[in-house]
Amino acid sequence: MSRSKIITIHILCWSLFLAYTYFFWLKEVPDRQTFWLNVSINFAKISTFYYCYSFIYPKFSTNRNKFFLTGGILSACIFFALCRYSWEELLYPAWLGFRNYDEGISLPYYVFDNLYYAIPYIVLAAAVFFLHRHFILERINLQLKEEAGKAELAFLRSQINPHFLYNSLNYMYSLALPKSQELADALVNLAGLMRYTLKENKDGLVQLEDEITYIKDYISLFSMRFSPQFYVNFKTDTQGSNPRIAPLILIAFVENALKHGIVELPEHPVDIVLCIRENQLEFSVFNKKSKKIKDRSGGIGLVNVQRRLNLIYKERYRLDIKEDQKDFRILLQITL
Repeated sequence: MSRSKIITIHILCWSLFLAYTYFFWLKEVPDRQTFWLNVSINFAKISTFYYCYSFIYPKFSTNRNKFFLTGGILSACIFFALCRYSWEELLYPAWLGFRNYDEGISLPYYVFDNLYYAIPYIVLAAAVFFLHRHFILERINLQLKEEAGKAELAFLRSQINPHFLYNSLNYMYSLALPKSQELADALVNLAGLMRYTLKENKDGLVQLEDEITYIKDYISLFSMRFSPQFYVNFKTDTQGSNPRIAPLILIAFVENALKHGIVELPEHPVDIVLCIRENQLEFSVFNKKSKKIKDRSGGIGLVNVQRRLNLIYKERYRLDIKEDQKDFRILLQITL
C-alpha cells in the first residue's frame, strides 16, 4: 500500500472519530470550558497515538530487549500527560483563564491520573502498527514465493535448453566434419563454451585457468567472423597460481569489448590483460569504441556483472570504468 493511501486512511479514520465525538454536541452546545478541555484531550490522544505508531513501536518492537519497549510505552504515558498539562495547566490559564486540575498538583499524580485516558490509544497504536507490519510482511512473503517459483522455473528451463543445444551441436559437428574443418572447429569451440556454462560446483567457484580457457575459446570463436582482420591481444600473468574465482565474471567485459569495440584495425587492437599480484587479481580491458554494433544478442551485461560482484565479493573488489567518445577502459581488482 502506498504512503499516500495510508495517510488518506488515517485522515479518514480520525475524521470519523472526531465526527462521532462531537456528533452529540449538535443538539446541546457544551459550555466554553468543556469544549476546550475536550479539544486538549483529543489532541493528546492523537499525538500519543502517533508518538507510539511512528517512533516507539518502529524503534523498539524489533529489539530483543523488551526493557526498551517497556520504557518506550511508559514514556508514551508521560508524553500523554505532558500534552494535556501543557495545554490545560499552562496555556489555558494564560489564554482562557481556567485550568483543569487544582493549582499545585504534582506531576507524578498528573501522570497517574491520566493513565486511564492514555493506555487505550497506546494499545490502539500497537494494534494498527503491528497489523500494518503483518500485511507488509505477508505481501513480501507472497512476492518472494512468486519470485522463487519463477526462478525455479527459469532454472529448469535453463537446464533443459542448453543440454538440448549441446547435444545438437555434437550432432552438427559430425555432419560438418566431412565438409568443413573450419565449421567443425567452430562447433567444437561453441560446444566447449556451453559445457563450461553448464558446469556446476558446490562452492559456486571455478579454477582461474578454466576461466582463462573459456575466454580464449570465446575470442577464438569470435575471431572467425573477422579473420584475418581481427586484432585482439590477451595476455595473462598468473605467476603459476590457480585460484578459484566466480565464473563468468571476466567474460562479460571481454564480450562488451568485442561487441562494441574496434577489432579490425592493427593500430587499435583490443587489449586484455589478466594478472595475479600476491592475493589480488587484476583484469583490464581497453578498446576503441565502434560506431556499429557487431552483435545484437543480449549478453550477460555489465550491470548484471556489477550486481554479482556486489553479492559475491562485496567489499573485496574495485571496478573502475572510464570512457569517452573514442575509448572504453575497465580495471577490475579482486582480493582473493
